[in-house]
Amino acid sequence: MTFDRVIAVRNTKTVYRNGEVCIKVFNEGFKKSEILSEAQNLAMMEESGMVVPELMEVKKIDGKWAITTEYVKGKTLAMKMKESPEKLDDYMDRFTDIHMDIITRKCKYLDRLTDRLNTKISDSKLAATLRYDLHARLYDLPQRDNICHGDFNPTNIIVSEDDTAYIIDWSRVSRGNMLADIANTYLEFIVDMDEEIAEKYLDSMCNKMNINREKINKWIPIIAVSNTVGANRERRTKLMEIYKKSSLMAE
Repeated sequence: MTFDRVIAVRNTKTVYRNGEVCIKVFNEGFKKSEILSEAQNLAMMEESGMVVPELMEVKKIDGKWAITTEYVKGKTLAMKMKESPEKLDDYMDRFTDIHMDIITRKCKYLDRLTDRLNTKISDSKLAATLRYDLHARLYDLPQRDNICHGDFNPTNIIVSEDDTAYIIDWSRVSRGNMLADIANTYLEFIVDMDEEIAEKYLDSMCNKMNINREKINKWIPIIAVSNTVGANRERRTKLMEIYKKSSLMAE
């Protein structure tokens, strides 16, 4: 396959630009159902009124599944944060506003987040007694139908040349309690950036939405363990450290 240029390379896929479209090519071994599910998620978010790249088609290229979307010319919010650290507060304000817009919406056709988390907990390497404890904690938490992005971080927001923010990578979207999605983003900041930025994000979300931080703390050990499944050794180690510290706080 020959395209204009490579946009991003991940462990399981490569993203290309080809003219006015963006082509995400998945590695061999991806199930057809997984590809179609990701495409359907994007279509549902588009129909729900989210600002997302338009879904164009799903097809095979050289024997590999690919999803083609509109190409959005611009920079990710993560790039902007790195380029202009003096504007971090402004960027974080915009980031939290976008996240609030997502998690206050609902979509009844999405998979349930609770089901996904239960599966992840079962697949984790925790001892059986600790897995049982996390399952019990999860069932005790309020269940909701809010849209949960599942991987909301500054790399998944593209700010176009006309300053429109497009939200990408909806492969993990589900419906559940918005507090779980806030906890997930908080952990992504800790693991991938630093704790100071993570705290800035969480303080902003709690203040804007009038949320008691203790309610989010109850989700942190559950999300931390869930995110260890499929993670590399370094990431898994960081998440397990967070789990151990947060588990007692959440009781």
